[in-house]
Amino acid sequence: MEEIEFHHSLPIQLRFNDVDKFGHVNNAVYFTFYDLGKTEYFASVCPHVDWNRDAIVVVNIEATFLSQILPADHVAVQTAVYQIGNKSFHLIQQVIETETNEVKCICKSVMVAFDLKKNESKELEDEWKEAICKFEGRNLIKKSTNK
Repeated sequence: MEEIEFHHSLPIQLRFNDVDKFGHVNNAVYFTFYDLGKTEYFASVCPHVDWNRDAIVVVNIEATFLSQILPADHVAVQTAVYQIGNKSFHLIQQVIETETNEVKCICKSVMVAFDLKKNESKELEDEWKEAICKFEGRNLIKKSTNK
């Protein structure tokens, strides 16, 4: 995979209960950071989506923890889409320490468009694909995918 340029960054306020008995942010908490990043990314990139009718669901997620986050750290979650298929897209996110730009954790997800009324996967709307490609500044559509 080529070098990813992140155009979306969301500062994260660490909470007292994010820290475990070892004095660092618990690994399960990172996924809440990634959820916040995804939510803000799609709210800003695809603001006209009716989220009461349509959804995007995680079908695969993988996190690589590189360095611990301590309570005094200032962190942000960065989000980017790096590939778009027919029904799915690939998302990469990372949590960084904002003062040093040290990457603390990297997360890759496969997300699928989902019709909440029919309770089944659906084709990604062209409007979504176009908005994501425009935001990311390049064509991300993979022509030969079945996803």
